[in-house]
Parts: sequence; structure tokens; C-alpha cells
Amino acid sequence: MTIQPYKRKVIIDTDPGIDDAIAIALALFSEEIEVKLISTVAGNVGINYVTENALKLVSFFKKEVAVARGATGPLVRQSKDASSIHGKTGLEGYAFEEWNERLLVDQHAVNAIYQAIIASEEKTTLLAIGPLTNIALLLKLYPQIENKIEEIIIMGGSIDRGNYNVYAEFNIGYDPEAAKIVFDSAIKKTMVGLNIGLKALIKPEASEEIKTMNKVGDMFYSLFKKYRGGSFEEGLTMFDSTAVAYLLRPDLFTVVDTYVDIELTGQHTTGATLVDFNGHISNEANTTVCIDIDEAGFNKWFLESIRHMDI
Repeated sequence: MTIQPYKRKVIIDTDPGIDDAIAIALALFSEEIEVKLISTVAGNVGINYVTENALKLVSFFKKEVAVARGATGPLVRQSKDASSIHGKTGLEGYAFEEWNERLLVDQHAVNAIYQAIIASEEKTTLLAIGPLTNIALLLKLYPQIENKIEEIIIMGGSIDRGNYNVYAEFNIGYDPEAAKIVFDSAIKKTMVGLNIGLKALIKPEASEEIKTMNKVGDMFYSLFKKYRGGSFEEGLTMFDSTAVAYLLRPDLFTVVDTYVDIELTGQHTTGATLVDFNGHISNEANTTVCIDIDEAGFNKWFLESIRHMDI
């Protein structure tokens, strides 16, 4: 009898988004994990666009993975989207063919995530590469689910400055109350922040190489041309892909276990991740924080992964 290799069970919570699209592909084509569900959350653009984008991507990649439509906005506040970075629809630049509507599940993402977690014999890892609204709702509605979650890997926050306001990174700044709920939970968490994505740039020569790799690479290149996360000249920021890299290649990262809190009341700093390296707030670590990445190693892994995306 052939023993099948263990695959880590993963749910991707996302707001695609151009860099989300590449991250989703990296996860779906990996032989080391099994993606059980893709849940969508408003963030980069509105919920209808991001859900349609998830369906477009899964269909384009020829993967049979369910998609669930989630939160339409933040828990409490009004927030600005990132359509100035990703375009009006979030995936402008490539003409996707018809997508498989059958993959859209007939229940809210929070319930779909819960059902997928309890149906699994093994614990599930949540790869959160959008605002944390769905995850916060999950933890509030189904607190008993915590012991079934292996880890929450969060692309969000920053140990330096922000891109949503002076100190807040977009995914956290978009829904800081949700982020507070998630970071305050007892679940194992890893924060792959803005500071990591700003180092893991895809340089112009890499973009040109990706263009000619295969059909997936050609699609990525078309999206790159519309993406405003960095530039072709200086390098494109693949923030969400760094979270997938941590999931699959944690050896590429330097990490510190420390306490992270979310600022909710600052006039100019709401959504800031307070990464307490020196124990000013608490001496109890609640998060593994990525503080550095092997840039050359990431780029090599990134290109090799795309090269093997055959459809």
C-alpha cells in the first residue's frame, strides 16, 4: 500500500487583488498543502469583485476548490479600499474566460470556514492575506473552533511604517477592530508584515522571465502591468506571496516571538501594529513576527514555483 504524504490543510482568506492572485496560485499549485476553501473579504476592492476574482482565478488554474463570499466591510468603521493600486475590479489587465460559478458555496464565508475546519480530522491553518474581518467573526461566533486551528499566518501589520496611514499597514488598518480580536486570541499566529514585502521585490528581469514561462506567467505579467505596488523599474511588491513563502519555506525568514497589540484610538495611528520588542506593553509573546527575509532565496523560490505552474 502506498502511503500518501501528509499535506497541511489550509484555508485562504483573501481579497484578490493582484498580489493576492499570485499568492493564491503559489498555494494552489504547491504539492505540500491542501487548500480546502478560499474565502473572500472586502478590502482591496468590494466583496462582489473579490469574490468574482477568486472564482476567475480558481477556474483559470483549473482547480476544484470551493469559494465562499464573506464580509462586505469592516466590523465597525468605514474604510477606504485599494482600487488605486489594483484597479477598479482588483484584477484589471487580463481578460479571463468564463469562470465556474458552481464553485461558489451557498453560505456565508464565516460559516463555510467553520464547516471546513470541523470536517477536517487534522487541524487547519488559516492563511489570512486580506483584512481580518472574517477571521474575527469566526472567532466570535464559534469560539470553540480555536483548538481546531493549527496557526493563523497573517499578511499584515508592520514593524516599521505603514501604507494605509503613517503606521498602519492596509490589511490591519482597513479593519483594526477585527485585527484586535484576532491578535488577542490564544491561537498560534505569525505576522508577515509590510516590512517583509518591501524587501521581497520582484525585479524587472524577473518579471520578463515570468512572462515567457507558461500561460500562468503570461497572465501574471499582464496583471503586473496594471499593478501599482512598486514599479517595473524598481521592483514589484508581492506582499501576500511572502505569507505563502512563510507557510512553505519558513527557513527563509528571521523571526522573533513577541507581543503585538493593535492601536484603535490614535488620531493618526489607528490600525498600527504595536510590536513590543522590549516588553513595554507585555512580556508575554502572542505572535511570531517576521523581521527579515532571505531576498535571494525568496526570489529563487518564487520563480521556480511559477515555472512549475502547468495548466
